[in-house]
Amino acid sequence: MTTKYKILTLNDIAVAGLDRLPRDRYEVASELPNPDAILVRSRDMHALDVPASLKAVARAGAGVNNVPVEALSERGIPVFNAPGANANAVKELTVAGILIAARNLCQAWAYVRELDGDDAALRREVEAGKKRFRGFELPARTLGVIGLGAVGVKVANVAVALGMRVIGFDAKITVRNAWQLSSRVEQAASVGDVLAQGDFVSVHVPLTESTYHLVNAARVATMRNGATLLNFARDGIVDEDAVLAALDAGLLNAYVCDFPSNRTRFHPRVITLPHLGASTDEATDNCAIMVADQLRAFLEDGNVSNSVNFPEVVVSRNGGYRVSLVNANMPNMLGQISTTLANAGLNILNMINRSRGPLAYTLADVASPLSDQVIEQLAGIEGVMSVRAL
Repeated sequence: MTTKYKILTLNDIAVAGLDRLPRDRYEVASELPNPDAILVRSRDMHALDVPASLKAVARAGAGVNNVPVEALSERGIPVFNAPGANANAVKELTVAGILIAARNLCQAWAYVRELDGDDAALRREVEAGKKRFRGFELPARTLGVIGLGAVGVKVANVAVALGMRVIGFDAKITVRNAWQLSSRVEQAASVGDVLAQGDFVSVHVPLTESTYHLVNAARVATMRNGATLLNFARDGIVDEDAVLAALDAGLLNAYVCDFPSNRTRFHPRVITLPHLGASTDEATDNCAIMVADQLRAFLEDGNVSNSVNFPEVVVSRNGGYRVSLVNANMPNMLGQISTTLANAGLNILNMINRSRGPLAYTLADVASPLSDQVIEQLAGIEGVMSVRAL
């Protein structure tokens, strides 16, 4: 009998993603008891009573601040996300923010909307007032990019194509992203180096303890006079008080961000948008498809990719019967697992173990079916959090 998995959706998930979950194998609903997995977008899960049946959580987006990752890790539950699925959408909005700030487009548009009179009077007012919105062009200006992940690399490459000098910093840039980065992007020595050199500075890092107020008063003080700061990453990365003080003092030209507050939304030198970074049809579909595929690969085959708390483990099926185990990252776990399988007379066809921080994850293919007794023996090993026969 084929296992049917229950998927609880905490937000509206794009149909393109849900269609990746065959209805003969998956029951998907917004109200569902004892779910095997949860699909979520923006819903805050921190106060959610996590059911004992839960095996995985998938966030249809990049950030996981609304997901209790640490608590789920303690229960051996992987959290998946969709890094890069909305990268093009955020890139385009960031570039739009650069152009809007350089040409004072929001202020100019607001000025025109407030004019009165007939068309002749309007033309006179426009000609008289347009000098207030004089901007500047991008070639020869410097863009500093903090964070060269999926979004930062795309922003840097577009800026190069627009004729800008681009400098970037990312202490943990991946080999894949480094290959995708234009050779004309210069390497900065530090976050401070980027802030000190940029006519525009755009941040593209996740919000963590180490990046909270990454752009703070001390660092804002080192920025070029007339610089523009952009934040389409996460609220909290930029110290709002420090930026507003610099704007009021005339030190910064503008602040463009995706996270409005009552202090910023009426400021004449702030352009703040209603968290539009990933708000495109394409990004919504891409995120939903990516996490649905990852969820299915985990539930059906035990494979893990793009998890924020589990190691990556992807093993093709090559026959046999598969078992997956989540355990504390401690000595002799692999030995105890293989010994238990061997004592049960199970020939191991393939076995892989990977660790990440306090967690370890094992996939094993054996030649014969695993009995309930063997599953219980594996689950009884000290440090094992969960066992699944797949």
